[in-house]
Amino acid sequence: MNQSKKSTGVLIIGAGLTGLTLGFLLKRRNIDFVIVEKEGRAGGVINTKQHDGFTYETGPNTGIIAHPEVVELFEMLAPECEIELADPKAENRWILKNGNWKNLPSGIISGISTPLFSLYDKFRILGEPFRKRGTNPMESVSALVKRRMGQSFLDYAIDPFISGIYAGDPDQLVTQYALPKLYALEQKYGSFIKGALKKARISKTPREKKANRKVFSAKGGLQELTNALEKNIPPKNRICGASNLQVSRTSSGFALRFSDSKGTYHQVDSNFLVSTVGGYELPELFDFISKERILPVSRLEYAKVIQIILAFRKWNGPELNAFGGLVPSSERRNLLGVLFPSSLFAGRAPEGGALISAFLGGIKRPDLYELPDEDLSQLLISELDELLQIRKSKLSFLEIHRYQTAIPQYDGQSPERLREIKALEEEFPGLILAGNIRDGIGIADRIRQAFDISDLIIKQIDK
Repeated sequence: MNQSKKSTGVLIIGAGLTGLTLGFLLKRRNIDFVIVEKEGRAGGVINTKQHDGFTYETGPNTGIIAHPEVVELFEMLAPECEIELADPKAENRWILKNGNWKNLPSGIISGISTPLFSLYDKFRILGEPFRKRGTNPMESVSALVKRRMGQSFLDYAIDPFISGIYAGDPDQLVTQYALPKLYALEQKYGSFIKGALKKARISKTPREKKANRKVFSAKGGLQELTNALEKNIPPKNRICGASNLQVSRTSSGFALRFSDSKGTYHQVDSNFLVSTVGGYELPELFDFISKERILPVSRLEYAKVIQIILAFRKWNGPELNAFGGLVPSSERRNLLGVLFPSSLFAGRAPEGGALISAFLGGIKRPDLYELPDEDLSQLLISELDELLQIRKSKLSFLEIHRYQTAIPQYDGQSPERLREIKALEEEFPGLILAGNIRDGIGIADRIRQAFDISDLIIKQIDK
């Protein structure tokens, strides 16, 4: 067997968005690094496909510009990769109630007039600024929302929002970790409404203004972003198709041993090791950390999600003038929600056509994940015909994509997980446990995390 041994400044495991962004940033700072990826391609779950005149995502569909680093990354990559903002109709979000789509309120006035909330809870919303601040740092999302806003607000605003973001259960997710900005509003200002109004009056720096919360993709699809990052990382700095990955401690840092797709056995030594893999992969990766020790991280629960792509060359259903529609659990449907990518970004479907991404499964319906493709297709088409009259349009194609470990759940075990991550990083200097096991689950979170890790490594090198 051929063998290869080398040393590098920073070793990155995982060539998803976090790993590629980190590698790109380190290259800009002239720091030597190697990225090792087990899959045969870089990009992680981000994957844009073209078929029959349609451009669609089989992983994440969009991001939110929640941090300025998102804009800054695109600025660094210009002109080979450009950010694409969603059509303004993306500000419309549909919520299903009693089998009909209703617009999610976007302010106090629409919140009072909407049919989504009960009259009792509308009065409760008016009284929200005067309620006491919560004192339980482990309060669930559902408990906090019921306490401050009421049951119908939970059922028809927060529950579907949690389904859309986490495919999760608001009874299990802890607000401080799953929705930290919402938690901070109450803790800092005593109220969601007062906090939002006060924050709106705070002047922002030009950099802070970049985080405008708009929906975005990359022109041509999100894979254009990961492709551009990969192109800016020399081939010698990235290896895909690695297998049997094992990390050991050395006198000066870490050694990663693995085999590549050509059968060559590699050992890469480094002072810094950044893991971006899921929590479930960690016990087999590190031979110097016991399975018991890393259990608080490895037992992180992930929602099983099914994404089904439906492409229509000629759309004859209702106007899809929204980001998409979310389905509250109280509606007892098989859907988590639907997105309308062809309404958000130009060129995603032929003229007059439509592209729909439907999502099923999640924490509350893991049983759907086990259904055969044919049963899933029939179930979905029946449900969407009732909700969007899809049988009026000719279906060009349908694709099913399953993700067994789609979205991590930031639940009541989060404090222990974060404490253990911190303890391991302190015990083994140079080790950085990253990815979606901490710091949020969105695209913007992955980009910001890479910026933060890059800064951390530079600071430690400059000591």
